[in-house]
Amino acid sequence: MSDLPTDPMDEIFSSARAVIPGGVSSPVRAYGSVGGVPRFVASARGPHITDVAGREYVDLVMSWGPGLLGHAHPEVVDAVQQAASRGLSFGAPTVAEVELAEAIRERVSPAQRVRFVSTGTEATMTAIRLARGATGRDLIVKFAGHYHGHVDALLAAAGSGVATFAMPGSAGVTAATTAQTIVLPYNDAPALTELFAARGHEIAAVITEAAPANMGVVPPEPGFNGLLRQMTEAHGALLILDEVLTGFRVHRSGWWGLEQAADGGTRAWEPDLVTFGKVVGGGMPLAAVGGRAELMDLLSPLGPVYQAGTLSGNPLATAAGLATLRLADDAVYARVDEAAGVVADAVGAALDAEGVPHRVQRAGSLFSVFFGEAAAAAPVRSYAQVQAQDAFRFPPFFHAMLDAGVALPPSVFEAWFLSAAHDDAAVSRVLDALPAAARAAAAAHPA
Repeated sequence: MSDLPTDPMDEIFSSARAVIPGGVSSPVRAYGSVGGVPRFVASARGPHITDVAGREYVDLVMSWGPGLLGHAHPEVVDAVQQAASRGLSFGAPTVAEVELAEAIRERVSPAQRVRFVSTGTEATMTAIRLARGATGRDLIVKFAGHYHGHVDALLAAAGSGVATFAMPGSAGVTAATTAQTIVLPYNDAPALTELFAARGHEIAAVITEAAPANMGVVPPEPGFNGLLRQMTEAHGALLILDEVLTGFRVHRSGWWGLEQAADGGTRAWEPDLVTFGKVVGGGMPLAAVGGRAELMDLLSPLGPVYQAGTLSGNPLATAAGLATLRLADDAVYARVDEAAGVVADAVGAALDAEGVPHRVQRAGSLFSVFFGEAAAAAPVRSYAQVQAQDAFRFPPFFHAMLDAGVALPPSVFEAWFLSAAHDDAAVSRVLDALPAAARAAAAAHPA
């Protein structure tokens, strides 16, 4: 690997592992799938991060999505600093919560009411509880490869067959916990129709990533989200749209808004509940659940579905989120789309030049690379196809980019993120790094 024995990162990582499990606070940061020593970040600004050794990288992680405007945008930082000067937390309602909820509703009209929480996991957990409380049913349907946070009932892997009850996907998650979760293959309309025909009266909700980006970017087939709406509505179940990652990232109204725009703004379908995170907090710990008023009003204190959080609606986080949404205008989304398109096209061209079979897939400004002949031959539309790729080509590709000063997501199963701060100079640095990375991927061999 590129790390020298004298690299300070080795010592820091060793110290971290002595006090933090795996040396990190979230697993993918440990570089487990790419090897080597993770870069400990000291600061970030615009499209760049700087590690503790003073090395600067063009960042294509952007805090896994929140950095829509770029790191440390001056107006967002100023909003947080002003909020901090008034107090860090009150355990009481604030005007900023109201203003941010209004900003969310203005962008995503199905979110008639909004409840703030601190993490995407809390948001999906709350949505699931609310769906069961509203319907009086127990079964939840999710899709293989979709990630909805580390909620016990949703950490489930698919079994054999078209629709099986899930088995736990993590130690510590009991079979009883996941026994009321059904996992379907994604983008499989016949499997969905078959399940609802057989058990629709038992299903409380279907939860889906609006455009999956936690198994690589695997967008829904045209009309698939609409079919989810049709099936759930016909059988009295709810549709939970997980926009923790895509919300306010791929469009001012998230993936839902992008699909509505593609349909000419006709609102061809609407979810019952939507979960938000990432961008909604502007980089601070904040997430939310939104939905129809009559559903959301089932939450305590008005209704029987309990949910609470001491730090929910934290004033620093709401200040950052509100400033971010106010700044995220059409010009911001146009720049992110443009920069992402240039980089995605260049990745494909570099790999083509070295004869590396692959496919670059996009969902709005999000994209990722799938390696292998099968991916090159046809679009990747399911988790099974994702798992079948030549993942061994990604670690050398990743490290070649890192050596050239470009930080990619440290897993082949993650989306790449750009920002409005990725100017021509930053994009050029990424393009310059790609030929060597493509050669490294071409030279890779299975272990």
